[in-house]
Amino acid sequence: MIKIYNYGEVPNSEIFARENISANVEDIVADIIADVRKNGDKALFAYSKKFDKAELTSLEVTKEEIDEALSIVDPEFISIMTEAAQNIRAFHEKQVRTSFVINDKDGVVIGQKVMPIEKVGLYVPGGTAAYPSTVLMDSIPAKIAGCPEIVMVTPPKQDGKVNPVILAAASIAGVDRIFKVGGAQAVAALAYGTQSVPKVDKIVGPGNAFVAEAKKQVFGKVSIDMIAGPSEILVVADATCNPKFVAADLLSQAEHDKMASAVLVTDDKAFAQAVSDELEAQIPLLPRAEIARASIDNNGKIIVAEDNLLLAIDIANEIAPEHLELCVDNPFDYLDKIKHAGSIFMGKNCPEALGDYFAGPNHTLPTSGTARFSSPLSVDDFVKKSQFTYYSSAALEKVADKISYFANKEGLSAHGKSATVRFEK
Repeated sequence: MIKIYNYGEVPNSEIFARENISANVEDIVADIIADVRKNGDKALFAYSKKFDKAELTSLEVTKEEIDEALSIVDPEFISIMTEAAQNIRAFHEKQVRTSFVINDKDGVVIGQKVMPIEKVGLYVPGGTAAYPSTVLMDSIPAKIAGCPEIVMVTPPKQDGKVNPVILAAASIAGVDRIFKVGGAQAVAALAYGTQSVPKVDKIVGPGNAFVAEAKKQVFGKVSIDMIAGPSEILVVADATCNPKFVAADLLSQAEHDKMASAVLVTDDKAFAQAVSDELEAQIPLLPRAEIARASIDNNGKIIVAEDNLLLAIDIANEIAPEHLELCVDNPFDYLDKIKHAGSIFMGKNCPEALGDYFAGPNHTLPTSGTARFSSPLSVDDFVKKSQFTYYSSAALEKVADKISYFANKEGLSAHGKSATVRFEK
């Protein structure tokens, strides 16, 4: 049963459960990465047999396999994913940055070039659930950014095939190449390359503790999007809300995995109890009831900020949740008061699942309080910038002495000399 606390009984910094990577996981992942670096495809085949129970003879998904998947998947689901992709594309197209040039001084041109990352690796989980939504959310912004090649990795099933809905989503999103490999070994393959899997410049996408640790260990060799922890939701709701709806929203995240966290912050103690009762009624009805039960019992919390909705919002800001539902009347009255959240769902008719699948904003979000300083995945994650400077001789001569003066103040006389030497008699 979910625990109910009065505000102040549990530190806000401890509201969401944190997944601590053990030294054992670190060592296992380090060994896997070293093995893949040394043995390439041979190691990937071995890990597929060990972890996925799949006997593979090749790693890359063929066009025929993609066509077969498209023929198998329910046409209605294809249509829904296509519409979702359109929504995602429309939202992320607004994020596109452009290069700029400044040339308002004689003989001086400065500017910035915005360029797509050349090779992007996309990790798509394939464990307790398949996530075609992740394919759409993580690859469409990369396509909009102009990335020339998107390489997807995802674990195979025991029959050696990839879940067809994953392949269908990849086709809709325009993924360029797909490989049947998962886990830490997939991250290693993307970071260092193998005989089959190309080395990429950036790895994005969620995964379990081993995937997260692998991304952490290869960071620096490649870029990554973030180190994502277990999924989390915080609902701010008042007594005018329907407790059945709020309970359902909490369970939408609790069913992800046993480490997921679902938290309600409310200004009404009776409403808190009503939501608790609803959770008990709804959990047994879920196909993933065992997972949801563990999540709610171990990590779920209801915080009562008695008769003070603004305090509830302050609590949300301190926690900085991945998903924040603002289940109140007139939610836009409170939007400016939200300072730290990955994605904000406004009002009583905006379940978090709307953002997971369909609305358009990205669902790859900062977790574990990192929304205080980081942002949802966006087109910005798939571009890099170079700056450029041009000065004519006359323009440089005007400022050479100033450069020299500045450089000498830092004790770097050669820096200054490199400017003034051009004008010595």
